[in-house]
Amino acid sequence: MILAGDIGGTNTRLACFEEDADRLRLIVDRVYPSHEHEGLGEIVTAFVRETAVTIQKACLGIAGPVLNGRVTTPNLPWVIDSAQLSQELSIPRVWLINDLEAHASGIGDLGPGDLTALNQAIPVEGNAALIAAGTGLGEAGLYWDGARHHPFPCEGGHADFAPRNAMEIALLQYLLKKFGRVSYERLLSGPGLKNIYDFLHETQVEPEPDWLQQELIGSQDPAAVISHYGLEAKAPICERALDLFTGIYGAEAGNLALKFKALHGVFISGGIAAKILPKINSPLFLEAFTAKGRLRPMLEAIPLNVITNNKVGLLGAARYAVERSN
Repeated sequence: MILAGDIGGTNTRLACFEEDADRLRLIVDRVYPSHEHEGLGEIVTAFVRETAVTIQKACLGIAGPVLNGRVTTPNLPWVIDSAQLSQELSIPRVWLINDLEAHASGIGDLGPGDLTALNQAIPVEGNAALIAAGTGLGEAGLYWDGARHHPFPCEGGHADFAPRNAMEIALLQYLLKKFGRVSYERLLSGPGLKNIYDFLHETQVEPEPDWLQQELIGSQDPAAVISHYGLEAKAPICERALDLFTGIYGAEAGNLALKFKALHGVFISGGIAAKILPKINSPLFLEAFTAKGRLRPMLEAIPLNVITNNKVGLLGAARYAVERSN
């Protein structure tokens, strides 16, 4: 039995898989609110107790940089150590990998119904890339060696935000005063959408209706409120915030494609893309992705797909454990 994990700043997803020929068969899964627990060990112990599973191997995808089997999570007050988890689970080894590396590892186990194509480009042999906005912004690559893809992590979501026009320059200046330094994660994440909204409101680009102010104050997830009213076109400030978010998301996806020369394709994963799919699957995102000057033709030929299967990180973590133990 394989224990797989997809651990993010909002939720910790755990699952057990069995190998069935070349396929992975899901046996049981659970979702735990990350902030309600003092550490990952507590959640894993609860999962094993509740499900009564016997684990032979484990791989956990973690939002954060994994160094020597250890990670200090940027969006949680946790320090996770693979050797400690190995002892707690009484198994020889636990692999800790970046959560986006896990997502990338799971792409090969997805079916056609797990993807939504954003363009009609045809994949060719070459590298691929993955970007995912959620509680934070994750990025990863898939290196093509001539025969297969090899997923690898990066921390590109923490690279400096590069504005493309006067509005985004004003947004950068607003966020510099607030944070001192502005990474793409400050914009392309749940908190990032709220940052964009606050910019529009506080700089008086768009007025905030009183009814919306009250709803945001009472909400535990302001980004969900903003995206809902933006998609429903019920509040111009939410529409504007979501449009800014979408354009910046497309631009950074294009930046990633350039850096990794991702001719095989760029995959958009994470909790936000599937929820705002009408915006992602729109000319606004695609134009921002391809608007790279002289390299526009190359970007136009790169396939773009949104991953709509929210278990891709679990599949990828399980796949990683299988490949490393064979």
